[in-house]
Amino acid sequence: MNSIPIMDYAPRVKICGITRAQDIQVAAQYGVNALGFMLYEKSKRNVTLEDLGKLTRLTPPFITKVAVMVDPDIDFVKKVIRHSSIDCIQLHGQESPEFINEIPIPVIKAFRVKNGGSLEKIRNYNNSVAWLLDSFVEGELGGTGHSFNWDLAKSVCSEGRAVILAGGLNPDNIMEAVRQVRPFAVDVSSGVETSPGIKCPVKMKAFLNKIRTID
Repeated sequence: MNSIPIMDYAPRVKICGITRAQDIQVAAQYGVNALGFMLYEKSKRNVTLEDLGKLTRLTPPFITKVAVMVDPDIDFVKKVIRHSSIDCIQLHGQESPEFINEIPIPVIKAFRVKNGGSLEKIRNYNNSVAWLLDSFVEGELGGTGHSFNWDLAKSVCSEGRAVILAGGLNPDNIMEAVRQVRPFAVDVSSGVETSPGIKCPVKMKAFLNKIRTID
């Protein structure tokens, strides 16, 4: 992974757990940079491969489309790529660095942060385009609404890597999170929802508008 400077401007924004066309339209209207689509049957925000194809076709150009998976096999990953216009794969399980090398499009590797030990192996994944740092909640993989110790994320960002901060972000805390961590990008899901997979236009607008005020 190439190093990048610590951010001196507003981070990019990814809204994850998209399940509806109307939420794509609202997110695009307010300037989102990326959208995440869950392909994990245990997720409350899971979409089928058929739905993924429809949703990605409805996504306007210049918005990155990310398929989020947990310990998939390579055949499934390649099937997703063939049957949708996905730009990037996000891996949330125990996937190895070698597995990432098999994927023909860019990969974001997610890490569930419980403590400093959660990041011991992060540098083994320099072949991913970014590291996503999310909260550790037992039995849950993202979209929990819980944050973690941002000092741990700050220490990773100080290395000049492309770090995506996730975990419990919402319109009320996003300014402080960015001020403390200064990540390359931020990822929000439950913080802009009325219920799992149902995004709130008012919350999405508030979140994206606050990001714009960061200088």
